Amino acid sequence: MKFKSFNMKEFLIFLVIWISQNLAIPFWMLGHIHLSLNVYKDLHEIIASVGMNILVAIGFYLDYKQNSNN
Repeated sequence: MKFKSFNMKEFLIFLVIWISQNLAIPFWMLGHIHLSLNVYKDLHEIIASVGMNILVAIGFYLDYKQNSNN
């Protein structure tokens, strides 16, 4: 039985795509509900919200790029 060698770059790309596909709806649903109910006064909340949305957007782009070649 042969195992494919471990490649950190491929793993990170897989992880970002997995996160974006499995957590996009919760991030955006909770984010929009939170934005509509609260006024952001805390910089940490703003950075976390923007960071999660950027992570999801990058994952969608990487997945599209991977699947458009097939």
